[in-house]
Parts: sequence; structure tokens; C-alpha cells
Amino acid sequence: MQQALSFRTKIQFGIYTVINPIVRLLIRLGLTPNMITTIGLVLNIGVAGIFILGAQQGNRGDLSYVGWAGALVLFAGLFDMLDGQVARLGKMSSLYGALFDSVLDRYSELIMFLGICYYLIAQHYFLGSLFAFIALIGSMMVSYIRARAEGLGIECKGGLMQRPERVITIGVSALACGCLAPLLGPDFKVYVPGIPVHVFETMSIFTLPLTLMAFMTNITAYKRLTDSQKALTQKEKSASLPGGALVLVLLLLAPSFSQSAVPKKLTSDHDQPITSFPVPKNIPNQLFYLQRDPNSNTIICALNVKNGQLDKQDPVHVFWIRYTEESQQKELSYIQRTFAYGIKARALSNQEYELNFVSYKKLPLRLAKSERDAGYYVYANVNQKKVILRRLYLHIEGGTMWKPNVKYIQVEGINASTGESTVERIMV
Repeated sequence: MQQALSFRTKIQFGIYTVINPIVRLLIRLGLTPNMITTIGLVLNIGVAGIFILGAQQGNRGDLSYVGWAGALVLFAGLFDMLDGQVARLGKMSSLYGALFDSVLDRYSELIMFLGICYYLIAQHYFLGSLFAFIALIGSMMVSYIRARAEGLGIECKGGLMQRPERVITIGVSALACGCLAPLLGPDFKVYVPGIPVHVFETMSIFTLPLTLMAFMTNITAYKRLTDSQKALTQKEKSASLPGGALVLVLLLLAPSFSQSAVPKKLTSDHDQPITSFPVPKNIPNQLFYLQRDPNSNTIICALNVKNGQLDKQDPVHVFWIRYTEESQQKELSYIQRTFAYGIKARALSNQEYELNFVSYKKLPLRLAKSERDAGYYVYANVNQKKVILRRLYLHIEGGTMWKPNVKYIQVEGINASTGESTVERIMV
């Protein structure tokens, strides 16, 4: 079951609501996500240019360049959100687009920090430049750990200094510094009795948040590293199960199997593989269903609608149709829901969710509302095809209950690009 939306996610949804009209305009104008990402990079080059220009032409007390750079940082940050929304609403998402976005985001951040460090060194804010560089290290490690962890098949998000927070911290503090400098004066300083040097000056409006960011980015990186360690350790334990976690757990927890501890051959006369499975009919809000040898009991995944509204905390209801017991509908047991058939949902937007079976995360699914008919569908990317999922089937040929000989997972549905029926197989 999905937990309540975090404050950060609620803020993100609110921003999406504001920018979606702009997103739709950009789509009508023919702009692609990669174009918007490139515009963001160009703007961040402009940020670095302003800082460098301020270092060359401005004096230590002239902080107007810092203010203008901060304003441009915030404007460039808007494009970080626009490219993703254009991809989602314009149905232009692609694997290469995700890679392109990540690469250019890193270039943007590195170039921006280049300008910041150059300015601070040139204007003799050496301590500030040191913390800016440490913040750069932390920023890169936050992004790198996530990318490396996801490459190893685990999710690694969270923390207090993700990219949006970093952009806002730098942009707001720089803009505030530039705006308040004329009011405070270039020589404004705060001294504390007993301390021979000042503890605050006008430039501190910019450098103190950078110092905080230097600590918080590296703390976030460390937190992601420890979270990844736990997830990878758990994954290694799960991987030690024969036949793969999903396949084994699905078979062990199937209600029609014997509870005997003695391994049972699946090729016996009693449990010959079924060649014709029942097709669930008249199931309200059905999204897709799951079947497997050697019995016909079926898992149904349906849209979880309450009082006419989608339950955003738990958008998918998973339950049994027990065809071996007069087609009874039955809820999952706690063990089945927690370790086998349960689905975890993560909100991507108001009308889009990422879905994963709790026991198998190598086939990420996406629940999204169709603009064509306003209905919800589950999408899967299989063999470089986007499929509207209708059925999952585990094909087993022999083996024992404890070590089934699973040949493949079959994905059946509609090709989202052509509208034609499609059957794809994932070899196990």
C-alpha cells in the first residue's frame, strides 16, 4: 500500500498544476523534451557567464551580478520541470530522453558552479569558494549514487538536497543577496565581541546557504549510500532463492498447492499444466490479471475506486478469483500481499503512478490516465515496445514446487503505438 504523499510531492503536484498550461503550449509549438533540456543548459551557461563577468568587471562591493545570476538560476530551473512534463503530457518519454536529461543536468550544474567558484575566488571570498566546491562535490555524489544504484536495480531517491532544492537554494540566496545589497550597503558587517573578524557581511546572504548546502548535499549522499546498502543486501538475499523471487514466491503461496514440506513434481498426472485458462469477465475496473501453471486460480489487479474516486493512496486493488473453488473472489492473505502479489505504487503526478510487484522489480509498470478516453491503463515496456497490459502468464515446464522450471513470463496486451494485440515474452 502506498503511503501518504509527502509534503515535497504535494508541492511538486501544485507546481505541475501551475505550469501545465505552459507545458501544453510548448507541446503545441512543437518543442520536444530534449529541446527544452538544451535550453536549460544554455541558460545555465548564461548563469556562469554572469558570474564570470561580475568577477572581471565588478568590484567586491557590487553584488548586482550575483542577483542577476540568481534570477537566471531560478528561470533555468523552471526548464528542469518543463522537460519532464512535456515528455509525460506529450507522450514523448523515451529511455534516451531520460539519459539525455540526466547528462545535461550534470553539465548545467557543473557549469553553474564553475561560475560561482570563479566569482568567489576572484572577489577574494576564499572560504565561500571552498564551501561552494564542497557543495559541488556533494551535488555530484547525490546524483551519481542514485544513477549507480538504479543501474544495480534498486530505487534510490529522497534526501534533503535533491536537484530542485539545490536550484532553489542557490537561486533564492543569490537573488536575495543582489536585492538586499543596495539596502545594507557593500561594507555592511556584523561583529561579535571577543571575535577579531566579522561573522556576517552582505555576501553572507549568498555564501551561508552555500555552506549549508555543502553539508546537506554530502549528508544526503551518505544517506542514499546507506539506504542502497540495505536495499542491495536485501536484494542479494532475495536473489539467492532458486528460480527468481517472484516466480518462487508466486508458486509457494498459490492457494491450490499442497502445504506438505515434501517437494511435489509438477509433471504428475494430478498437476498437468493447463492448456486453456479461464478468462476473467465482468470484473469492475479490471486493469490486468496474472495466471500461472499448474492451476487456474487467477490474480486480478483492478483500479481501486472508492465513492467514484480513485484511491490515490492505494490505486490498485489486488485479489484472487479462485476458479478451483467455484470462482470465489477472495482477498490476499497478509503473506501474499506482503511478499508475493502485493503492488507498491509511487505517485508520479496526479494521474500517473509507478507500480512494482513487491517480489519482483525487474518489470516496472506504469498506471496512467489516457487522454483518449479518460480511462486508466497499466503500461509495460517489454522488448522495446510499450504495451497496455492485459495479462501476465508464468509458463512452467516440470521441476518441483520448491524449484520450478520456469521458462518465461508472457506479457499480453495492446501495442500502445499501433493499437494491435501483442504477446511478448521475458525469458527467465
